[in-house]
Amino acid sequence: MNYESDNIFAQILRGKIPCKKVYEDDFALAFHDIHPKAPTHILVIPKGPYVAHDDFVASASDAEIAGFERAIGKVTQMVGVTGSGYRLISNCGVDAHQEVPHYHVHILGGRALGAMLASK
Repeated sequence: MNYESDNIFAQILRGKIPCKKVYEDDFALAFHDIHPKAPTHILVIPKGPYVAHDDFVASASDAEIAGFERAIGKVTQMVGVTGSGYRLISNCGVDAHQEVPHYHVHILGGRALGAMLASK
């Protein structure tokens, strides 16, 4: 999957599409998912043009990687899921159903989330 500079998250970063922002710093932007799968469903995206986790860790600077991870931690505290628990999900590639070719992490919480994967 190649990075598409006109993907929806890139457009959100450029201010072309609005979002319900939760947090922003030099490295990351966090906002509410428009189709939440749990009472708390926040997306955290790095500000750089990275397709998926493997691209991010191979291409981003140490400062970007640390800043992004710290942003995820700050957001989990801000939205109040650290006490009861939460799940971090990053879908990478076609088999994982990655829909937007911009690396992102879902923060899910606010209720018991059940089994991690559906059985077939």
